Amino acid sequence: MSKKSDSTAWSFLDEYRGREFEGKWPSISKMFHISALRYPDNECFKAFSPKEEVFTYAEAERKIREISNYLLSQGVKKGDKIAVSGKNSPEWAFAYFGIIYSGCIVVPLDILLKDNEMETFLKFGDVKMLFIDSDRIDNIDNDGKVGLVEKISLEPKEGYKFILDLDGEDREPYEVKSDDVAAILFTSGTTGTPKGVMLTNENIVSDCFLAQGHITFHPDDVFYAILPIHHSYTMLAVMFESLSVGACTVFGKKLVMSQMLKELREGRITQFLAVPMLFNKMIAALMKGVREKGILVYGLIRALMAFSGAIKKLTGVNLGKKMFSFLLKKLSLENIRTCICGGGPLPSSTFKRFNQIGVNFVQGYGLTETSPVTHLNPPYAYKESSVGKALPECQVKIVDPDDEGNGVIYIKGPMVMKGYYKNEEATREVLSSDGWLNTGDVGHEDAEHYLYLTGRAKSVIVTDGGKNVFPEEIEDHFQLYDEIEQICIIGYLIDKDTKAEGIRAIVYPSDAAKKAYHDENELKNRIDFIISEVNKELQSYKKITRLDISPVPLPMTSTKKIKRNEVMKLFDA
Repeated sequence: MSKKSDSTAWSFLDEYRGREFEGKWPSISKMFHISALRYPDNECFKAFSPKEEVFTYAEAERKIREISNYLLSQGVKKGDKIAVSGKNSPEWAFAYFGIIYSGCIVVPLDILLKDNEMETFLKFGDVKMLFIDSDRIDNIDNDGKVGLVEKISLEPKEGYKFILDLDGEDREPYEVKSDDVAAILFTSGTTGTPKGVMLTNENIVSDCFLAQGHITFHPDDVFYAILPIHHSYTMLAVMFESLSVGACTVFGKKLVMSQMLKELREGRITQFLAVPMLFNKMIAALMKGVREKGILVYGLIRALMAFSGAIKKLTGVNLGKKMFSFLLKKLSLENIRTCICGGGPLPSSTFKRFNQIGVNFVQGYGLTETSPVTHLNPPYAYKESSVGKALPECQVKIVDPDDEGNGVIYIKGPMVMKGYYKNEEATREVLSSDGWLNTGDVGHEDAEHYLYLTGRAKSVIVTDGGKNVFPEEIEDHFQLYDEIEQICIIGYLIDKDTKAEGIRAIVYPSDAAKKAYHDENELKNRIDFIISEVNKELQSYKKITRLDISPVPLPMTSTKKIKRNEVMKLFDA
C-alpha cells in the first residue's frame, strides 16, 4: 500500500481528458464509460440471491444504455427526476446508472419507507418515473396524486415493464456538466419539509477519487454491498469506488449474519464496508468463541493478538493475516484486504482487535451533504480513536472550540453538496456563501490533522454545572456488552428554572440477556450493574443517573442508527 496521499490513483484520467471528457473530473456516466473501456471483461455487478447473476463491464454498460434509450424514447428531459427504490441488486444499479446516462437526476429512496412517506418524497421531489421492487409497485401512487408517468419493476411482474427488458433506439443523451445535479438524497423529513441533498457529478466523482488518496483499490477487488444502497455511504464507498477502478460489486440483499458470511466467502470479498453495530457483533462473537476454549487458550490468543497488533502498528508488517487465519475463516474474512467502518462512532477496542487479527481495518467520517466521505484513516498510519485524516482538497476548521479544543466541525471542498432541493432557507443555515458547510458535529483535530468526534451539536445535554455532554460519547462505552442490544442516551429535565438536565439511558436488552435473566428485576439489576461499571469510567458530570428498560426495539434507520428524536418522543424526554 502507498505510504502517502496518492494523487496517482486518478492520474490515469489524463489519458481520457480531452477525448472522453473535459475539465478536472469526468461526469458519472463518463467515469463508468472509462472503466468499461479499460476493463470490458471484468465482472462489474454480481448477486447470489435469489439466483446468481453476473454482468461484465461491457454487458453492464450495454444494458445501462438500453435503459437510457428507453427513458429518452419516453420523452424525459435533462434534469427530470426519476426515483429508484428496492433491495440491493444489479437491477437497482442498472436503474441508477440508466437514469444518470439519460441526463436525468436519480432520486434513491429507502425501501423501508412507508407507502405514504415514499409518496411524500416522490411528490416533493417532482419525480416523473419510479423504478421499484415488484412487491411494492402496486402500492405507490394508486390514486395518481403523485403524478408518476410510469412505474417500472426491478423484478418480473405482470402488468409492468421489467427493467432488464427495456430498450429503445439509440439516442444521444443530454450533455451533462460537472456542476449539474446528479442525485437528490433525502436524509429526513417524513413530516414537514423533506431535506433533499443535491449532489452534483463533481461532488460524487471527486469524492470517489479523492478517497483513494488515503486508501488503494485494485481492479481485482470485490466490494460487498450489504448495507442499503440508497444511502450515500454504500452508494459512494462501495458502488462508486468499485466502478472507478474496474472492480466488482457483489449485492447482498439481507443483513442476516449466516447469509452474509456465506456471501463473503462465495463472493471472495476483498473490500468489506459496514457500520459499527455489525463489526461489533462480529468481533464479539469471535472473541466469545475463543473464550469458550478455556482461560489458557484465551490468554495465549489475546497475548498473540497484542503482539501482532504492536508489530503491525510499528512496522506495517501484518503478522496476523497468517497467524490468525483460522479466526479470519470463522468470520469469512480470509480474502479481505480492507474493512472500512462508517455511519457512526466505533469503539477503539473493535478497531484495534480487527487490526490485531490481521485485517486492515479503518474507519472514516462524512455526511450525506459531503457525498459523503471527508475523512479516512490511512491503513498505513491509522489512529484507533480517530475517524481519520481529511481527504486531499478537503478543508476543515473547528469553530468556537471549548477549553478541550472541541468545537463545531466545518468542511469545505469539491465534495460539499450544492444545497437542499427547494429549501434555500435550510441551505443557508448550514452552507455559507464561500462554501463552508456546518456539519453539526462537534470534535477536534490533533497536531497531525486527524479528526476526533465528540458528538452531534443538536443532541448535546447541558448538565446543572453547565457542562456539555454528548450522548455518543457515553453510548460508545456500551457497544461491546452482550446484554445490551441497543442503548440511547438522552437528557431529562431536573431543574425547570435553569433547564439543567440529567443523563438518562434507554436500554433494549439483547435476546441473550432476556434468556439469562428471566425475572424483570434480575434483568434490570444486571443492566444497572453494567451502567455502574461504565459510570466508573466516566467523569462525574457524564454519569448516568436514570435507567429505563424498553420492552420493544428502539426505532432505527435502515443504516442501523437509532432515531434519537423518536426515542425522546416515546419516552417523553
